[in-house]
Amino acid sequence: MTLDDLKPGERACVIAVAAAGPLQQRLMQLGLIEGTEVAMVRRAPAGDPIECTVLGYTLSLRRSEARMVEVQALAWT
Repeated sequence: MTLDDLKPGERACVIAVAAAGPLQQRLMQLGLIEGTEVAMVRRAPAGDPIECTVLGYTLSLRRSEARMVEVQALAWT
């Protein structure tokens, strides 16, 4: 499952970043590293970009970038 697959309100844990080169470095600098919890906030009306929370801040990503982030869904608590 990728970050793009999450629905608003769902939470997940980052497993890996499948990008390479500068894109991988950028995503990791934004906090999308293995073990980090992310939560989907919302999608733009056309579906792109998406908004999620990472490490206490709001992050907007293009869907193509979000597809590069592999995640595992977390159970509701």
